[in-house]
Amino acid sequence: MDDQALSRLGRYIPYLTGDHKLVRIHKGYSNDEKYRVSHPDGRRYLLRMFDLKHWNSKKSEFNVLQKMEKYNVKCSRPVDFGAVEPLDKGYMLLSYIEGEDAEEHIGALSEQAQYAIGKEAGEELLRMHQYTASAEVPGWFERKYKKHRQYIEQYQACGYKLREAPRIGSFIDDYIHLMKQRPNLFQHDDFHVGNLIIKDEKLAGIIDFNRYDWGDPIHEFLKTGLFSSEVSVPFAIGQIVGYHKGSHPDELFWKLYSLYLAMSIFSSIVWILRVKPEELDQMLEKLHRVIEDHHGFEEVKPGWYA
Repeated sequence: MDDQALSRLGRYIPYLTGDHKLVRIHKGYSNDEKYRVSHPDGRRYLLRMFDLKHWNSKKSEFNVLQKMEKYNVKCSRPVDFGAVEPLDKGYMLLSYIEGEDAEEHIGALSEQAQYAIGKEAGEELLRMHQYTASAEVPGWFERKYKKHRQYIEQYQACGYKLREAPRIGSFIDDYIHLMKQRPNLFQHDDFHVGNLIIKDEKLAGIIDFNRYDWGDPIHEFLKTGLFSSEVSVPFAIGQIVGYHKGSHPDELFWKLYSLYLAMSIFSSIVWILRVKPEELDQMLEKLHRVIEDHHGFEEVKPGWYA
């Protein structure tokens, strides 16, 4: 939105009346327009503006945040939701989480602090997974298997061929039956250090619930292997231990974890070529690191988990 449109928001959003300052936030892949709202009295909010055609999905996201509030999850609190019809926009107003981007700043902390933040993150993730999908949501295996087959077809047609693809495909075929009868629970579906805020060497909150889904909670950890472990191994280990209440996970966890990571190899290539093809090399670097972590998927436990 231009400055003139922004100046008119106070007519339609009660929390934006009076003196306030809007600062655009450009980070992330979301199509939402994001703004930090600051009032002279110290109140701060996160404003997300979206096209009205996305009203239903955004309302569902707002409802999810209301549910997270009931579970006392460390994330933005839902404040207000509505429409600015003259601009053909909807809005979601949330509490603003003060702190720093974990992806950019956690590496400057001690390994002990990184591990402790990871444990906190794992505990928060476990708290999120109390939320069970309604009976109307189809089973996990049915949805995930269908999506995987679609990604395989798109990968085969994308023009890029990964040398390790045959071995990874065989690994997936050997373990895919484990997805059957898995629980159908809430998934943040983008849970990694890039969506965490830290402050004073502690976890301040989790952000960006716009990609939420339903299914096997272990699926959340593929982003741990793909992104978080690259930034901070102590954090990644701490997240897994925190999620398991201070213990190490069993063999089934590792089999499912590596299965979902293997499946993500193909979907990640398809996704990056569709969304940001200029970043293919960076994505391939991450994927090759994951393949090496698992010795070409001959091992289910990654080498970094010691």
